[in-house]
Amino acid sequence: MKNNGIILAVAVLALTVGIWTKSLLSPQSLVQPSPLPEFSLPDVSGQTRAISEWRGTIRVINFWATWCPPCREEIPELMAVQRAYAAQGVVVIGIAVDDLNAVQRFLAETALTYPVLVAGDKGLALSRQLGNTVGAVPFTVIADRQGQIVYRHPGGLTQADLAPVIKPLVDAQP
Repeated sequence: MKNNGIILAVAVLALTVGIWTKSLLSPQSLVQPSPLPEFSLPDVSGQTRAISEWRGTIRVINFWATWCPPCREEIPELMAVQRAYAAQGVVVIGIAVDDLNAVQRFLAETALTYPVLVAGDKGLALSRQLGNTVGAVPFTVIADRQGQIVYRHPGGLTQADLAPVIKPLVDAQP
């Protein structure tokens, strides 16, 4: 009888871990879009940039860090998204959850083709405000042209992952 209790406890634990892992690794498409809040952060040159600067575009907002291997792997994919969809009004915006010096060193080696803002210690709090319930980096949010968050995803993404989300937004162009 004691063994049955242990087996049941292990099964419940395995189910819980499985559900949590699935939610961490699965795209989180919102049923109800939510407004992208206004925020401002400095870019790598120290100039303050407001997210509203890109109003009217489809914003792919990616939280990343220089010390994060999946983030570094994802960057070429995000640059490919920027190249593929820039003419249709899509802009990728990187938000570094890192300090300015580390970001500047990284950018000296890797020429990113999209704007990078530096959030430092405030980056994870901002990502949580945008729906990052697990505190993951990378974390990506997509806002439509009306400024509504329509997609959230903790973890790495590829251009192929993002295309089914971006294409309908591009096609819905006014």
